[in-house]
Amino acid sequence: MSQGELAELTGLTLHGIRKIEDGESQPREGTIADISRVFIERRLEFLDNEGLRFRSEGVEVLNGKEGVSQFWDKVFVFAQTTGGIIRQNGIAEAPLDQCAPEAAAGHRERMTPLMNKRRDIFVRALLEEGDINFLCTSYADYKWNPKEAPPPVPYYIFGDSIAIFAFEADPSPKIILITSPVIASAYSRQFDRAWEIAKLPPAILPQSGR
Repeated sequence: MSQGELAELTGLTLHGIRKIEDGESQPREGTIADISRVFIERRLEFLDNEGLRFRSEGVEVLNGKEGVSQFWDKVFVFAQTTGGIIRQNGIAEAPLDQCAPEAAAGHRERMTPLMNKRRDIFVRALLEEGDINFLCTSYADYKWNPKEAPPPVPYYIFGDSIAIFAFEADPSPKIILITSPVIASAYSRQFDRAWEIAKLPPAILPQSGR
C-alpha cells in the first residue's frame, strides 16, 4: 500500500502520512484509529515484531458465559477500531442477556458512548415479529422479520466475521465464529435484502436514526 493510497483511505494528507512514518509527528488517538481501520479493512494485523501480515480465515468456537463475554469483546474492538455496519438477525436479546448478564450490560455501557463519539457505526437488528425486548435502543435500530417468513438461523455479522448462535447447546449458547470476507459479505447481502422488506415495530421506542 502506497503512502498516497493510505492517505486517501484515511482522509489524511500525504504530507501527514510521511511525517508519521518518518517519526516526525506523533499521531493523535483518532488518527491511529483511522489508520488501524484501514489495515483491518484490508485484513492486515500487527505482529509483535512490528511487522504486518494478512489475517487468516478460520473458525473459532465460543461456549457459554465466558464465550459470550469474549464475543462482546470482539464486537467492541471491531466497532472501536473500524466502525461500519453491525448486523444481527434472529437473535432474541432477552435470552442472550440471560446467558451472561454482566457481560451484556457492560457491552451496552461501553457501546453507548462510543456510538455517540463515532458517527460511522450502525447497529441493525432483525427480531422475530412480536418481540419487543429492545435492549439497545440508545444506539441500535430494530425491525421485525415477518411472521410468514421462515425463521433464520440466528447470526451476527461484524466486519469479516459472522457468528452463528445455537442456544440449545449446553452450556448455552454455542457461538461458531467464522472469519471469512467472502462468507461475511454473502450473509451481509442477504441481511440487507431482509432489512429492506422487514416491518417497523409499532411499539418501538425512538430509534437512533442511524
